Amino acid sequence: MELILVRHGLPERTDTTADPPLTAEGHDQARKVAEWLAPDGVDAVVSSTMLRAVQTAQPFTALTGHALTQHDGIAEFDRGSGAYTPMEVLKRENYAAWKAFAEGGHVEDIDAFQALVVDALEEIIGANRGRRVAVFCHGGVINVWTAHVLGMTPRLFFEPGYTSVHRYMCAGSGQRNVVSLNERAHLR
Repeated sequence: MELILVRHGLPERTDTTADPPLTAEGHDQARKVAEWLAPDGVDAVVSSTMLRAVQTAQPFTALTGHALTQHDGIAEFDRGSGAYTPMEVLKRENYAAWKAFAEGGHVEDIDAFQALVVDALEEIIGANRGRRVAVFCHGGVINVWTAHVLGMTPRLFFEPGYTSVHRYMCAGSGQRNVVSLNERAHLR
């Protein structure tokens, strides 16, 4: 089966919740990725339970007529932090904090987070053999899943762009392969 992970669009910056809505730009990004993915013949759509991922998935489900299933196992690691700062803003405003984050200093237990994500995605894979599934989620989710597929220590090792597309082939035998990372042609 083909697993397509899509990072959410640009969310609002907030000090009051870790689950902000998308900005106007984020909604535009969500529309563009929906139009980009619609011709791919996706069979099912799953989203994180977090608002920014759900709002990113909605234009796609509206365009394709698919029902949206939500899964808490693919919510971002910062779901309980009480605030959200987009990574590019953090990098610009507090480089030391961004660097600590990039080196794994922001995820309390990255091994446990990766285990949660891998279990959730394997559940989605198992329920969709032979199908193509679009999963709207988060940068941390994409990082730890990709590290798992590549056999790397779990870490946040690259920056998935907003509404970037990441493709994986997942065999019934358990083999997992990266097909592409960080597709963003739809944003040009």
